[in-house]
Amino acid sequence: MDPYEVLGVRQGASEEEIKAAYKELVKKYHPDKYQNNPLADLAEEKLQEVNEAYDMLMKNSAGSSYGSYGGSGYGTGYGQAQNNRTTTPEFNQVRRNIDAGNLQGAEDLLNRSQNRNAEWMFLSGMLSYKKGWYDDAVNKVQQAVNMDPNNPEYSQALGQMLSVGRSYQNTAYGRGFSSTEDAFCKALQCYCCADMCCDCI
Repeated sequence: MDPYEVLGVRQGASEEEIKAAYKELVKKYHPDKYQNNPLADLAEEKLQEVNEAYDMLMKNSAGSSYGSYGGSGYGTGYGQAQNNRTTTPEFNQVRRNIDAGNLQGAEDLLNRSQNRNAEWMFLSGMLSYKKGWYDDAVNKVQQAVNMDPNNPEYSQALGQMLSVGRSYQNTAYGRGFSSTEDAFCKALQCYCCADMCCDCI
């Protein structure tokens, strides 16, 4: 799958162009537009392709390769456990929901589950990752690794996440800030965040 082709943008398109194309396609294939429509399944499939293509291009722009974690993002291939270990039908459905972009459905299933084992923690981390909650995702996947250290799926996902995190860090340092300016930058970030969050400054 060529992600540029799926999104209908040229090779080397800017991040803004990619985001604009993605938003248009999400509107076009959104499930709300296909309720009681015989094309609903096709639209859902197309939306999944669009989400995967967007994930690929965004990860690539952050410095990671298309080949990371199965080639198309953390959500791909959740219909079965990646490491071929036994899993419950409940968790298989969570994986399918994450893969299809149905994050609310996945979250509802996880919240209702009484089985809070390593796989629950891992899937909860993957859900956080899909939502863009990087720190929470890393913490949960790290917990899953701690609970089941011999599981290659969990270890591989954690490694990929940490690698993506490092590439973001390196990119930030490459934009005019040296490590000696790090403390000043952090202080400035804290000030800006506090200023946006309340009127106390």
